[in-house]
Amino acid sequence: MPTQRPFRFGVLSHGAASRDEWYSQARKAEHLGYATFLIDDHVTRAFAPVAAIVAAAAATTTLRVGSYVFANDFRHPVMLAKEAATIDLLSNGRFEFGIGTGYDHADYARSGIPLESPGVRVSRFAEAVRIIKGAFADAPFSFTGKHYQVQDLQGMPKPFQRPHPPLLIGGGGRRMLSIAAQEADIVGINAKTTATGGFDLSSLTPEATDQKVAWVQAAAGARFAALELSVLVPFVRITDNRREAAERYVQDWGMADHMQPEQLLDSPHTLIGSMDEIIESLHAHRERYKCSYFVVSDDSIKLLAPLVPRVLPTQ
Repeated sequence: MPTQRPFRFGVLSHGAASRDEWYSQARKAEHLGYATFLIDDHVTRAFAPVAAIVAAAAATTTLRVGSYVFANDFRHPVMLAKEAATIDLLSNGRFEFGIGTGYDHADYARSGIPLESPGVRVSRFAEAVRIIKGAFADAPFSFTGKHYQVQDLQGMPKPFQRPHPPLLIGGGGRRMLSIAAQEADIVGINAKTTATGGFDLSSLTPEATDQKVAWVQAAAGARFAALELSVLVPFVRITDNRREAAERYVQDWGMADHMQPEQLLDSPHTLIGSMDEIIESLHAHRERYKCSYFVVSDDSIKLLAPLVPRVLPTQ
């Protein structure tokens, strides 16, 4: 039987009010034992991700930093590859490169960037991934696709990590998860997005997650064993009454028509209970869903910090 992957924990930040606050967030994540410090990519957020990631790397020494995730529609893949390689070089190989299509309708509406159909965005994304990998390669690279054309590109600089920084691709539907399974090093098992740019909360159930993992496994084939599976965990609560906390989340998030409290507690997007119960949940999630990399928002960093040293040494 293959050895299970060790747990990792990441912190997703949405920015800060100042440089000092940003540095403090990154240093806190490092001090508390988190593996990664991440930032998202939205027009509506305060920080631009590239500069923020470089600053977080400069403020720390061992912490891995990354994008969670760059929106492909906001940048040409040749330029994004150049930014990513530069970040990796300047951080001495501590960069983790998360990339997706872009999905939030508000980003497109407020910026004027055209919002095309999911099918077009995913097709363009698939081409972008090939170009980005080509830019990281040693030899000049050419590509002719429907959305991009690249001629004799010698990407510079080359990233510190070879052949490239760990690539994280997430998704909630079969097509994106299949691309992730074939191209990524880290696969994000995400909520499915809706036609209006929101999230389908019913896709967070244990049954829906089982289906997503099965899609990844089928598309990955022999490389599945080498993949690290990741989930974002929005439901975090330290409590002696797991059921009551789950019921409250179901009501507050309007999930009553999609998910029962028991299903929420069994979802890998949930860490609710006493510290011992949460540790038990982590092991159960890893066993069932093969997920070992759990990302929490910056407002949960202190809540889960006590479990990090308790879980990591047991590998």
